[in-house]
Amino acid sequence: MTPLARLLAERIRETGPITVADYMAECLLHPVHGYYTTRDPFGAAGDFTTAPEISQMFGELVGLALAQAWLDRGAPAPFTLAELGPGRGTLMADILRATRSVPGFHAAARVLLVEASPVLRRKQQETISRGHDLGLRWIEGAGDLPEQPLFLVANEFFDALPIHQYQFINGGWHERLIGLQEGALAFGLAEGPTLPYTMAMHHREDGAIIEENRIGRFIMRQVHHRLHHHGGVALVIDYGDWRSHGDTLQALRAHAFDDPLAHPGEADLTAHVDFEPLAEHQPHFYTTQGAFLTRLGIDARAERLARNLTGAALESHRAAHRRLTHPEEMGSLFKVLAVTSDGAPPPPGFA
Repeated sequence: MTPLARLLAERIRETGPITVADYMAECLLHPVHGYYTTRDPFGAAGDFTTAPEISQMFGELVGLALAQAWLDRGAPAPFTLAELGPGRGTLMADILRATRSVPGFHAAARVLLVEASPVLRRKQQETISRGHDLGLRWIEGAGDLPEQPLFLVANEFFDALPIHQYQFINGGWHERLIGLQEGALAFGLAEGPTLPYTMAMHHREDGAIIEENRIGRFIMRQVHHRLHHHGGVALVIDYGDWRSHGDTLQALRAHAFDDPLAHPGEADLTAHVDFEPLAEHQPHFYTTQGAFLTRLGIDARAERLARNLTGAALESHRAAHRRLTHPEEMGSLFKVLAVTSDGAPPPPGFA
């Protein structure tokens, strides 16, 4: 039993079962034992590798898409260039490198990073400051974003936000809870039926599970407000579907899938993203990551980079290109949602 598991078991004995959302929040952000607060989870030494870590092409193309969207909207100045959950800072570093030659873009940009982990904030400072002299600023949440034009990216951010789960049993929705069974953490259900605030209420098969990302919806409302009043675009890139159903809670530990209740605080917890609630009737565009990157020109960029590579480096480059775009890898599993302001043109990468 991990140190955090012992603390959670003691809490449950004292106050009763906890929600899946509370469990995820403790596992990921506990100040002493949280997965994100105590380590760098990215790359070979961590438990997962995100698209920016796979290839520089991802961040370059995302950056140029944001810059073109900025130009298409009249190049407002100043504007907020923000990232939610920047990881090691690789994506923002690539965005800034790729957009260095866009006239006026860097001069107008105010770079903001939304990051809770002190470990990752230090890593982001090191990674991003290495390549440019723009000032960086960290904020605690989307509610602290300035009231000005916003160009924002969130890559594999919403999948790590705590979710509530509900199960349809005997004609009613019951919230899924985590309690104790023979001293070990175990799933159970709330006694009384609960009516979840969710868009999936039509899914009523007995035993069905639905998930609700309340924090994600709150964050996107802050983003929507700024886009509506000041213009801009927000790109959300993550794995999931427009409307997901079922239990998608999963744990990753030492680059392998794990029981979500087995090693709290020592495994990454995520859930598939429902994109429909994040759009929430705002002007939006939606596609797969593979289609998005292909429309942005990743094939030509990959071919150009390949000219200077041979041997193992060339094979690694080709594998990265395939991993980002192929339908059997990240190309179809990962989706891209662009939220814009009324009347704005579609951002680059969308039909």
